[in-house]
Amino acid sequence: MSDVAVTVEQGAPRRSADAVMCRLLCVPQAGGSVSEAAAQRLFSGSILLSATRCLLSYVVLPILTPLLGVAASVGPWVGLPLGIVALFFDVRGVRRFWLANHRLRWQISGIYLLVMALVVTLVVGDVVRLVH
Repeated sequence: MSDVAVTVEQGAPRRSADAVMCRLLCVPQAGGSVSEAAAQRLFSGSILLSATRCLLSYVVLPILTPLLGVAASVGPWVGLPLGIVALFFDVRGVRRFWLANHRLRWQISGIYLLVMALVVTLVVGDVVRLVH
């Protein structure tokens, strides 16, 4: 078959798109070195971190900073490091699902991609606010 580029230890063939994603994420061809439970724990943690960043940026800081008499410019100083850490863990989470050769790795990668797009948008907004 021409669409089979790499095979996994368990005998399940990986399609060429899988092979490209594995190369992109620096996942060894054999895969399966991480348990699915560990991948799911990291997914939960990284999504929680991204959600916390969004909650802080759009709910907590806009309400609390004026109440506490703190300048509104504090938001980007808090949001930027949180966003960078969230993106790091999001990438790490995607990689973990691919290392585990999880059956839902493509779907989870899509969810991560959407979350990462939102966080990147927030980080760019924070950088723009800090520069101006």
